Amino acid sequence: MKTILVIIRKEFSQFFRDKANIRMLIVMPIIQLILLPMAANYEVKNIKLCVVDHDHSTYVSQMIQKITSSGYIKLAAYEDSYNDGMKHLEDDKADIMLEIPAGFEHTLIRENEVTISASVNAVNGQRASLGSQYLISILRDFNQEIRMKWMQFPRYNPMPVIKTEYSYWYNPHMNYKHFMVPGILVILLTMIGANMSAMNLVKEKEIGTIEQINVSPIKKSHFIIGKLIPYWLMGQVVLTLGMSVAYIVYGIIPVGSIGLIYLFSSVYLLAILGLGLLISTMAHTQQQAMLISFFIMMVFVLLSGLYTSIDSMPVWAQYITKIDPIAYFVQVMRMIVMKGSGLKDIVPHLTAMGIMATVLISWAVGNYRKKS
Repeated sequence: MKTILVIIRKEFSQFFRDKANIRMLIVMPIIQLILLPMAANYEVKNIKLCVVDHDHSTYVSQMIQKITSSGYIKLAAYEDSYNDGMKHLEDDKADIMLEIPAGFEHTLIRENEVTISASVNAVNGQRASLGSQYLISILRDFNQEIRMKWMQFPRYNPMPVIKTEYSYWYNPHMNYKHFMVPGILVILLTMIGANMSAMNLVKEKEIGTIEQINVSPIKKSHFIIGKLIPYWLMGQVVLTLGMSVAYIVYGIIPVGSIGLIYLFSSVYLLAILGLGLLISTMAHTQQQAMLISFFIMMVFVLLSGLYTSIDSMPVWAQYITKIDPIAYFVQVMRMIVMKGSGLKDIVPHLTAMGIMATVLISWAVGNYRKKS
């Protein structure tokens, strides 16, 4: 026990000797947590619309006004020819080109039906999909308004009507920040914990102090545990700072128990730091450790469910998420913060994380070779 305390004291002394480490631990997560949720925006706004109008009628003007009054779509160009409209689409000056045929109003009144053409710039698939859905929804509402004006309802309407009342649970205002901030906090905690622990042992190799440890009677397990605990404590500090920023900047207050978040983070950090130390035992230079850590973390982040739903991934990718610690913590954070889930709900995730932590730390201890 005394040996572990000596290693812990040395690690803290060595870490805080470099002022850049303090900035990386405190300042960097705060700035990133403030900026990233603002940039990682799921909302699609300011969709640029180009209207090619061959009719110039009253109904066309009303329809354009209806579309632009939604707040999501703005009129970027108004042209008379198809080629001019396509030019805006090709130059990325428009996201959607809506072509109104000649005789639009006349055909609509006479035949009760008319077809208009919408061309969507699908380079950005998500923006194209949501933008076209917005436009279709607005045109549907406009069409319904016209039908309501023209219809003559009888006193008794024999047609059955089904009305649907809906409500949004857990995120009633559909605020994407409440969805993104907990996940981004997990990513920041992971990147700092994994990178710092991965670089730690390799740094000892590069400066030569590892030789002194190798010839000492310190046990491998004591050495790895002594290396792990300081970064485990610093990880909890980062989590606390992140949750404070989430409350102060975004007004996010966990619906569930904050203690559960710290309970899960305690086991999660053991797994992540164990992974970082395992990488550190394999690498010979800090550059190697950084590249290996970056590769593994990039795969884990992309498959974590932060940006893409795990259910929407291919089957082979869903199997990989079973060994992705980030995926478990992102899900648990959202469960506790937004749904108020309790201990019973996160037991499967906690069990899986405990198994990962045990395997990774044991692997790191076994992979470390003391050489005299």
